Amino acid sequence: MNRKVCIVTGTRADWGLLSGIARELKKREQVELQIVATNMHLSHRYGYTVNEIISDGFSIDAEVPMPENSGNHAGTAKAMGICLTGISEAFSRLQPDVTVILGDRYEMLAVAAAATVMRIPIIHIAGGAISEGAIDDSIRHAITKLSSLHLTETECYRQRVIQMGESPDHVINTGAIGVYNILNETLMPRSELEKSIGTTIGKNTLLVTLHPATLDTVPVEYRCKSLLDALDNFPDYNIIFTYPNNDANGRIIIDMIENYASLNGKRVTVIPSLGKKRYLSALKYVAAVIGNSSSGIVEVPSMGIPTVDIGIRQRGRMASESVIHCAEDSKSITDAIALALSPAGQENARKATNPYYKQDTLQTIADAVANTPLESLHHKKFYDLNNG
Repeated sequence: MNRKVCIVTGTRADWGLLSGIARELKKREQVELQIVATNMHLSHRYGYTVNEIISDGFSIDAEVPMPENSGNHAGTAKAMGICLTGISEAFSRLQPDVTVILGDRYEMLAVAAAATVMRIPIIHIAGGAISEGAIDDSIRHAITKLSSLHLTETECYRQRVIQMGESPDHVINTGAIGVYNILNETLMPRSELEKSIGTTIGKNTLLVTLHPATLDTVPVEYRCKSLLDALDNFPDYNIIFTYPNNDANGRIIIDMIENYASLNGKRVTVIPSLGKKRYLSALKYVAAVIGNSSSGIVEVPSMGIPTVDIGIRQRGRMASESVIHCAEDSKSITDAIALALSPAGQENARKATNPYYKQDTLQTIADAVANTPLESLHHKKFYDLNNG
């Protein structure tokens, strides 16, 4: 019998990582692929990116709408409850043998909770990382304990998952799928990309994404203003902003960057979602990536350009030497951007290696999802480091 594998995706970012895996699994004769879309994919404010899944050649087996975040943490918790109800109904209808989820988003904790209660084994991608500045850190570790098969991005992360009591036989260092995507994606020519996004792009362009750091005690408007003030110090550079995630206080950032764009004319472009192909293509042409997205840590170093990682959101993640960490005040951000754009910063990024790279990442992930015996995933035993 075919194995019914249900991939659940909630954002443009995780679909950019999962789409190649979905495509590879779709080729496998023993796999019946199911796609469930939720959260930002179904939001017109965030680009209604469910259409990107369809344009990639996939059918949507279930849609689980969630409310746009109301701007506070209580709204996030209520949205999780709605997701839990919707995903339970989807799982009841689809009856998957396993579900595949990636990362640390709050909607994925709702998915994992439903799957656990409904006895659907979870295959978790990208566990074992640390990001101390966001609730995502706790969510990621919680999903790890609910999951039966773990596909980690580095050997360090693999050891960390084992340390949490997971059997070494079910923890596989695959490398990061985002790095595989960068190295294997057919990128858009510059002229085609510029036409698609409606602005010029090149080595005088900065790609910027700022998310709320959900454990930060300072109001997000102060953090965003510090970034915008820093960008004012580089008037010769064009700026492309992408929207933050649908997190608490994300709307504040959206309003601030939209207002900043309105005051800066053609120098600043705001795009809700670039999607995988346009995003990876942009990395080929821009001078640097700025913000606090995990992509700046994991994928961007493989393109040989610097990342300016701002603040606490990604604190604790392994990082290439091309990643420049800085505090969240305007001067620190300005100094970090200046270093990234300097000849020394550019040369350092070209030479840096990426700790998230591993050969055969896609095949390793697809083989694990398609071939790991299902009976071995239904019953977990705590792996004690002292007793094995």
